[in-house]
Amino acid sequence: MALLDVTDVLLDPDFMDMGLACVRTTETVGDNGRPTTTTVRSVFAGVITSDSGDILERLAGGERKKGSITIHTIFQLTSGFDNVTADTVTWRGNEYVVSNVNDYAHFGRGFVSATCDLKPLAG
Repeated sequence: MALLDVTDVLLDPDFMDMGLACVRTTETVGDNGRPTTTTVRSVFAGVITSDSGDILERLAGGERKKGSITIHTIFQLTSGFDNVTADTVTWRGNEYVVSNVNDYAHFGRGFVSATCDLKPLAG
C-alpha cells in the first residue's frame, strides 16, 4: 500500500464537487426470457477535471459537439460488467457515460479515476 492518502484531498470540501448523480442500470433475464431493467440513482461527490474538454467536430453532414471529463472519487463508478451497463453521470446539467475506470485502491482509503464521455452527441 502506498503511504500517500490521496483521499484526504479528494474529500476536502474546498476541492470536490458535491453535485454529482450516478445512474446505474442492471438488466436481468426472467424465466420467460424477457429482460427486466432495474435503475438505481445515487448522489456522490468527486473532483472533476477536464479530460479532452469540449470539442466541436465539423463534418460534411453538419457539426457535433463531443467532450470528456475525468472524475476522481471514492464512489465506485463502473464502465460496465456482466449484466450492468456503464454508469451515466450527471454534472452541471450534462450527462456523461463512464468509458474507462482506473482503480487506485492502494492509495489510503482508495479511489477511482473515471474517464466519462459526453452524452448525447449534440450539434
